[in-house]
Amino acid sequence: MPLSAEQIAQYHRDGYICPVPVMPAAEARGLRKQLEAYEATQGGKLKAAERSRAFLLFKWLDDLIRDPRVLDPVEQLIGPDILCWSSIFWIKDAGSKSFVSWHQDNTYWGLSSRNVVTAWFAISEASIEAGCMSVLPGSHVGQTLEHEDTYHEDNMLTRGQAIKQIDESRAVSMPLKAGEMSIHNYCLAHGSGPNLSADRRIGVSMHFMPPQTKQVVGSWDCAALVRGEDRYGNFARTPRPARDFDPAAVAFHAQAAKAMRDVLYAGAAKNPQRL
Repeated sequence: MPLSAEQIAQYHRDGYICPVPVMPAAEARGLRKQLEAYEATQGGKLKAAERSRAFLLFKWLDDLIRDPRVLDPVEQLIGPDILCWSSIFWIKDAGSKSFVSWHQDNTYWGLSSRNVVTAWFAISEASIEAGCMSVLPGSHVGQTLEHEDTYHEDNMLTRGQAIKQIDESRAVSMPLKAGEMSIHNYCLAHGSGPNLSADRRIGVSMHFMPPQTKQVVGSWDCAALVRGEDRYGNFARTPRPARDFDPAAVAFHAQAAKAMRDVLYAGAAKNPQRL
């Protein structure tokens, strides 16, 4: 379903849109079953390195980053040529203390463009009680806010990076039902609280950018061409997995995950390599 003129205007003004329907809840439950079936073989959860750029590991996630129901709204915001820079799983078990501090992604992703879009897809329900994402409307415009690294043990971010001062009274929650997504500009301040619900909160963020974007921190980086053309070649092209854990894609994932760690920890005082 295409975005309305009002939704596009809201994105440019406030930096986000929510909710955006993607698929029926039953279809999302099917994705959850595939993910949890794999988790069951790994002691019940993903390994740290498997949270990031997992579209190279799971064919169903590679399909999702190319799904027209995801990409059609994204195209309305950034144009017909689209790269997927990364995907990240955000999983909070029931009763988990895990949280995401208030932050802006453009402060540590090393990307040259401010026109980068995050589509956060709910594989299970992401209610307010379950610790859904909150955003600070309009914070994607103007100067980037000052951050500090906290390395808090319950913080899901690599460095526990957090905005030093923020007015949370202006925050807006973005609850999602399974099968829905939110869209926000990666310069927008956002965060999420712990999961106080009785079910797991399972989501995956997909990060899309126009091909003229450059990686200005890392010496090498990669992205998936998911729509249109890449006339710039600033990112190495990721392979498409033919099946889950396709050996060629798994080998590429090891290099891709290292490249992301190098970018995310650039200039950090500590480097626990949590991704």
